[in-house]
Amino acid sequence: MPLYEYHCKPCKRRFELLRPMEFSDRPGSCPSCSKPAIRVLSVFAAFRKDASTGESSALPAAGGGCGGGDSCCGGSCGA
Repeated sequence: MPLYEYHCKPCKRRFELLRPMEFSDRPGSCPSCSKPAIRVLSVFAAFRKDASTGESSALPAAGGGCGGGDSCCGGSCGA
């Protein structure tokens, strides 16, 4: 099941919900105020390990690895 991120306008809270794909277009219920919340675009964090030091660091967020504007960069969504 995918993890979706939502934003509740009334209480200005961001939260995540694990839900089936068939519910992806439906609003989520805010855990704080129980009002409907809209789904927002989620970003992920990528980390790498430096071979010389062994330390982990965050990779910078690339603003457009897909080029198409959709969220299926690798084609894994099947759309």
